[in-house]
Amino acid sequence: MNKGIESSYRDHQKQSNEVQGIGFAVITLSDTRTPADDKSGQLIQQMIHEAGHQTVCYELVPDDPERIDAAINEALANRSVEVLITNGSTGISYRDTVVEVVSQFLEKELKGFGELFRNLSYEEIGPAAMLSRAIGGTIGRRAMFSLPGSSNAVRLGMKQLILPQVGHIIQELNKDLPGGLG
Repeated sequence: MNKGIESSYRDHQKQSNEVQGIGFAVITLSDTRTPADDKSGQLIQQMIHEAGHQTVCYELVPDDPERIDAAINEALANRSVEVLITNGSTGISYRDTVVEVVSQFLEKELKGFGELFRNLSYEEIGPAAMLSRAIGGTIGRRAMFSLPGSSNAVRLGMKQLILPQVGHIIQELNKDLPGGLG
């Protein structure tokens, strides 16, 4: 890596790590889980808090496109939500519809998120990783990521992709605002 690129990367990483208190919405999509046994939703929230951020809202929603759409709209109506994370419903079964719903909201898809997620998943679970339709992108000045519902997938996506970059993402989305973060 050349020195300029390495320095720029380190500067972005340092700035990203300095951003604290980002407001997250967490939506678990499942026909079978309850808030008491939603291990993946609980794990996401724990990781958010450990990274110095906050969960502004949490909801558990059945795998139903209309209910998913309503939950996303409700989260986006909350001005404190800067990042929205869903977990579950990213597979290929008939009931897995979050990608179709989320795609309607995204203004800019972060294709690299899904690509990197599947690549990292492949290292852990092999070719079954291709069945994941994890997706991420932006909605105005907010970021949104849809992760599979397993705790291992959530841990991988949060630890290796979302949390290391979320501060930088929020800075980029707000840097051209008068008085913005960047």
